[in-house]
Amino acid sequence: MSSSKFQPLSMFSLTLGSLLLSQSLIANELNYRDQAQLHQIAKAVSAERIGQDIQTLVNFGTRHTLSETQSPTRGIGAARRWIKAEFERISKQCGGCLEVIEVSDVISGEKRIPNPTEVVNIIAIQRGAVEPNRMVMMSGDIDSRVSDVMDFTSDSPGANDNASGVAGTLEAARVLSQYRFNGSIVYAALSGEEQGLFGGKILAAYAKKQGWQVHGVLNNDMIGNITGINGVTDNTTARIFSEGTRVTETKEQARVRRFTGGEVDSASRNLARYIDTIADRYIPNLDTMLVYRLDRFGRGGHHRPFNDAGFSAVRIMETNEHYDRQHQDLRTENGRVYGDTIDGVDFDYAAKLTALNAVSMASMAWAPAPPTAVKISGAVEASTHFTWQQSSDPTIAGYRIYWRYTSEPQWQFSRDVGKVNQAILENIVIDNYTFGVAAISQDALESPVVFPGDVGAFE
Repeated sequence: MSSSKFQPLSMFSLTLGSLLLSQSLIANELNYRDQAQLHQIAKAVSAERIGQDIQTLVNFGTRHTLSETQSPTRGIGAARRWIKAEFERISKQCGGCLEVIEVSDVISGEKRIPNPTEVVNIIAIQRGAVEPNRMVMMSGDIDSRVSDVMDFTSDSPGANDNASGVAGTLEAARVLSQYRFNGSIVYAALSGEEQGLFGGKILAAYAKKQGWQVHGVLNNDMIGNITGINGVTDNTTARIFSEGTRVTETKEQARVRRFTGGEVDSASRNLARYIDTIADRYIPNLDTMLVYRLDRFGRGGHHRPFNDAGFSAVRIMETNEHYDRQHQDLRTENGRVYGDTIDGVDFDYAAKLTALNAVSMASMAWAPAPPTAVKISGAVEASTHFTWQQSSDPTIAGYRIYWRYTSEPQWQFSRDVGKVNQAILENIVIDNYTFGVAAISQDALESPVVFPGDVGAFE
């Protein structure tokens, strides 16, 4: 499983010309193997089913967190019962492969939830066969709102914000439940987002209490709009928001980071890079934009509570938002139409982003877990040294070291080092690059890249 000696990788001559040529060759030799099953998963996502689910959610009239809970046809209570029943129906079709549960808490005394209100998340867990406690999660928000955040009686269809995210989560469960994975996949329909991100806070606390190893939360909030208020219509791009350094970083970790780097290599950032790579390889006509920010300027989403808990989490969404279709009373003023109605949702685009989620989660769940305890050294040396913790995962075939120029957004160069727990890149000076390590399965599926130290750790 491991080597008692460092494994030197002598691949470069010492001339600058040879160095650049060698790096160019390595950049084109990332040892990538195309995965037919991931293409199949992408193709299996149905725009028609997503459209039907969005319509069903819209038909509940309002899904405001404070809305009706007893009615069988209106309000958030009816919506979450339908979502739970749908997860149970999906589970029945795969022989009971999903654990469908409610994760809830009573919230009160808050600005937007002044009176005791049960905030209920509907969760479906597809347990992995090898590491059932290792999780990757897709989430969408059940609740909706109009202009007044406390108005829980007016019609609030919330077609794009965020029936599209819930519909995508349901569709991902339909597709991925037909497969078995090494790690677990969690499908989460969260409540209370518009009132203060309470559903995410509740689930993040639950995940910690259960000891889940959450290696990625893919929060989908508005994945169906293709025409922005800027006049741009675009169904070929999407944004992935990711935080930089963890908000949970200690003063000592910040001190170390100041001298070793990693400001753009948190686990969340490398999760975003992973999803971006998946888009390039498996989702036709989709280019994802890596946005180096927690969320949109001054705004928030349901991935943030998971970031606050120290987990890697990102937001996936459309590129061009239409603010007339967000948080608006249904009305027409001076010929201008307001409201988040279903006619503003492009089902094919929502399916494309759902496929991105499904393929990303499948790839992570089939691949080994990201390496742990990754360390790097090489100050005032000609070479760079790596160590990481030996894993007991039987699916691991080896490890891959990645590096890039510090100013580059994506990994440029890589080298397989075998089934070891330490290695050396000879004549690659640590000062000039950013580095990371990924685990590779016997089927050539790989984990997200882990930047060395506490900054980049997934656990």
